[in-house]
Amino acid sequence: MSAGTEVLLVLTNLPDAESADRVTTVVLESRAAACVNRLPACASTYWWNGAIEHAAEIPLLIKTTRAAYPALEAALRKAHPYEVPEIVALPVAMGLPAYLAWVADETRLPSN
Repeated sequence: MSAGTEVLLVLTNLPDAESADRVTTVVLESRAAACVNRLPACASTYWWNGAIEHAAEIPLLIKTTRAAYPALEAALRKAHPYEVPEIVALPVAMGLPAYLAWVADETRLPSN
């Protein structure tokens, strides 16, 4: 597998189900992601503007490739309601070769 087709797991959190559905649709329709898993709401506690905040959030697990990541990040930044969204990409060190190939095939952008 080439460096451009290296699979990444991207994490983000949304404030509600409606925005999670919208962001999921945006990243899939743009072909910047092969798959998005929406997890049940979780409790998040974090620093924001000098104070500790508490919020219920909807986590998304997004599967993409290194080559498609810039398009994914751009789509997330545009569609995400947060001023500074969590967008964290983790490399997938190992996985079922057929699954990793599927992610790479499904995220082939027109310029790839």
